[in-house]
Amino acid sequence: MTIEVLKSKIHCATVTEANLHYMGSITIDEALMEAAGLFAGERVYIVNNMNGERFDTYIIKGPRDSGCICLNGAAARKVQVGDVVIIMAYAQMTPEEAQTFQPKVIFPTTDNKLV
Repeated sequence: MTIEVLKSKIHCATVTEANLHYMGSITIDEALMEAAGLFAGERVYIVNNMNGERFDTYIIKGPRDSGCICLNGAAARKVQVGDVVIIMAYAQMTPEEAQTFQPKVIFPTTDNKLV
């Protein structure tokens, strides 16, 4: 048996762009992705702290150190520029692995930079 456990989290990032006319996904600053242990193409769950929306999509790598958090396609309807979001990824593991696993959680500044 495996269970789904939080693997990575970007806590309270600020949305910098919402691009309705893109084919879908979330673009995330490459430096934030690396710090949180996230990968291009990985499925992520997003919570919008400003309106309560919860949805999932996949990651596109954004320019390093740009602070980019851009929701693309239909997901752009669920946010506004300036909204604060939490971005989470989960991993499957055995209960034994989960007992010692530590997720990577980062807390970017209000302009989405690493502290």
